[in-house]
Amino acid sequence: MTLTSAQRATLKTHVTGNSDTNTLYVANNLTGLAALLNADAVPDFWVWRTSVSRDEYLGSTSVDATVFAWAGTGWITRSQGERDAFNAMFDAAGTVNPSRANVRQAFTDIFSGATAPAPANRTHLATTSRRKATRTEKLFATGTGSTASPGLLVVEGQIATGDLVGL
Repeated sequence: MTLTSAQRATLKTHVTGNSDTNTLYVANNLTGLAALLNADAVPDFWVWRTSVSRDEYLGSTSVDATVFAWAGTGWITRSQGERDAFNAMFDAAGTVNPSRANVRQAFTDIFSGATAPAPANRTHLATTSRRKATRTEKLFATGTGSTASPGLLVVEGQIATGDLVGL
């Protein structure tokens, strides 16, 4: 994880300002400190994911037990333009970045309407598009961080012990 000087200063303030992380920092237990900083934030802080595959949207069960519905307005009776737009959203690797507001709006527009299962598909796409942030990610994220309004990542990924040297 590459942090700017300002982000390193913020991380150090966080580490030294919390008893659990400060204990590990003072003991120079960088492995334990990294593990703690890479754990899910408590309380949960939800963020928009930056990469989700088409296959995951269509074939997975979300953390809220939602699934993609193919029947009727879920997919089968969507217009050809809506189906084409959905498929065009994904890059050559088959992924899309749902942290972008225009991507989330496209999901809402493509699966518009109140007739089931279109609303269920909107819910499934939104649910699959979010995840829990780590403690480090939460420190730098913006936004509310709720399931209804996930935050945006500024720093993403796991922190390594090398990132903590000289903190």
